[in-house]
Amino acid sequence: MDDLAMTLLAPRAPLVAVRRAIPAPGPGELLLEVAACGVCRTDLHIRDGDLPSVRVPIVPGHEVVGRVAARGPGAARFPVGERVGVPWLGGTCGHCGHCAAGHENLCDGAVFTGYHRDGGFARYVVADERYCLALPAAYDDAHAAPLLCAGLIGYRAYAMAPRAARLGLYGFGAAAHLIAQVARAEGREVFAFTRPGDQGSQAFARALGCTWAGGSDEAPPAPLDAALLFAPVGSLVPAALAATGKGAIVVCAGIHMSDIPAFPYRLLWGERVVRSVANLTRADGEAFMALASRTKLDSRPVPYPLERANEALEDLRRGAFDGAAVLTMR
Repeated sequence: MDDLAMTLLAPRAPLVAVRRAIPAPGPGELLLEVAACGVCRTDLHIRDGDLPSVRVPIVPGHEVVGRVAARGPGAARFPVGERVGVPWLGGTCGHCGHCAAGHENLCDGAVFTGYHRDGGFARYVVADERYCLALPAAYDDAHAAPLLCAGLIGYRAYAMAPRAARLGLYGFGAAAHLIAQVARAEGREVFAFTRPGDQGSQAFARALGCTWAGGSDEAPPAPLDAALLFAPVGSLVPAALAATGKGAIVVCAGIHMSDIPAFPYRLLWGERVVRSVANLTRADGEAFMALASRTKLDSRPVPYPLERANEALEDLRRGAFDGAAVLTMR
């Protein structure tokens, strides 16, 4: 038996279906039979060559749901047959200043799934068991996959605005639609900003309980306490600042963003803050999965067969669907 992996052989090229031997788990590693893998905008950035030092060939995919098929020497955390998740953070050095301070997301020696080590756009994947996550039983494979990045990164961004009663979400895609549900469950008002003229996504946002939905070129009906930016568009930073009140925070949640244009100081004045989110920690993963167990989230998976990974990436690029694209293996 062999494996099928949708593989990036060169930046800015389509993925290629490659037949390969099933990988073997090393010490402390798990071999997982993949059931589903979410398709993230970061996968698109990797394929487009937007991120530095992409290792090729590489199998993308870091929202991996799979079942343990085999364990390497010393791996004992999850039994064979257990369903687990593999997120973006695939490993850290464990001893640098960032790791020692509890900020392993900033580790300079971090290893990322689907970027430094092969990810889940395949029928099998190997992962370090220390960085795998237990998944809530209430979610089937396709619904669980988007929780592993759209949910996790969205949650880390959301946690940076703990006192925001009025929350703006720019780029109403896989992450924003999950965090909108979390925010509504916690009694916050949510204002959704979509591509200008995208009435379908605006209706989707209102159906999820958003107070208001409009284009990213529009002003909300009330000043925001915080804005989370999930779209990789630098010009949204001054737009979001203009939509906020004094003391507000604007959080840039993507790993890649186009350049931020110059803007007048008055948009930042009033003790407004602009900050970024970098990756995630295992503590983030455990906290968010506990939240997802308590609050049933609809991740709205849009399924694609594994062999149609390129189509899923292009549909993501052009905003062809609401919810989250998910590659399925069956």
